Amino acid sequence: EMSSSNTSGPLTFTLTGIPGVPTSSSWMALPLCCLYLLMLLGNCSILWMIRTDHGLHTPMYQLLSMLAMADLGLSLSTLPTVLGIFCFQATSLRFEACVVQMFFIHCFSAMESGVLVAMAFDRFIALCYPLHYGSILTSSLVMKVGVVILARGVCVVLPVAVLMRKVPFCRSHLLSHSFCLHQDMLRVVCGDVRVNSVYGLSAVVLTKGLDSLAILLSYIVIIRAILGIVSQEARAKAFGTCVSHLCAVLLFYVPLIGLSITHRVGRHLPPLTHTLLADAYLLVPPVLNPLVYSWRTKQIRRRILLLLCRRG
Repeated sequence: EMSSSNTSGPLTFTLTGIPGVPTSSSWMALPLCCLYLLMLLGNCSILWMIRTDHGLHTPMYQLLSMLAMADLGLSLSTLPTVLGIFCFQATSLRFEACVVQMFFIHCFSAMESGVLVAMAFDRFIALCYPLHYGSILTSSLVMKVGVVILARGVCVVLPVAVLMRKVPFCRSHLLSHSFCLHQDMLRVVCGDVRVNSVYGLSAVVLTKGLDSLAILLSYIVIIRAILGIVSQEARAKAFGTCVSHLCAVLLFYVPLIGLSITHRVGRHLPPLTHTLLADAYLLVPPVLNPLVYSWRTKQIRRRILLLLCRRG
């Protein structure tokens, strides 16, 4: 039994939009639609360019295509409920749908974290062992890494969804966000949530915690290698190859760390703080990553200019 209050009908949750902003507000629906459209166009364009340009069939761009797929998955996981709330005032969501959405959000988030680690390793090999880059990072190895990242995401997050099905919920089913997150769902559980909470925290530490540590260690070695380059120009060029990845890391981890801290120790903070951090964590990286890589990566920028010239 999930809840004694559940006997009258199927268990549903009530999602929250942005505190202080009415869900019927059309001026919120339009920017959100534009944001999702920009995300779809940006990531689909990156995927299309990498697929059609044989010059981009290298490990670095294969990993970039994985990042774009993770971003697409993350955004499409939140799209139905976010646009449902602000476009159709649909705030109610069945328990089963909420668990499925929670699974996909956390799964794609874990995958994105794994891809960022693989990209850090790519930069590490490119800058520290440039002569062996092609022999170490083969296309087959990159594909195997992609399969491992996917399997890890599913295996780590699946128990979270299974455990969530076994807990009793209170009469209040009001969630704090426009989508279902694990920590948020645990707030409306009436029973003992220690197992769920401990496993959820362990999953975060074993994925994003270890991933961020691996990225940090990679960049310590990379920076040491860059500082060892005598030529100032070569040093700047070497660091320039890391800027896009560093931006992607910061866009992903800064809101994530902020959201994790506020969920655990910032309960006294206004609801708007939680909402904005969650929205930044899930919506900002998928929108900005394609823009960052298009701006910083010469090959992609050249391809975009060629397409624009042909159309012009």
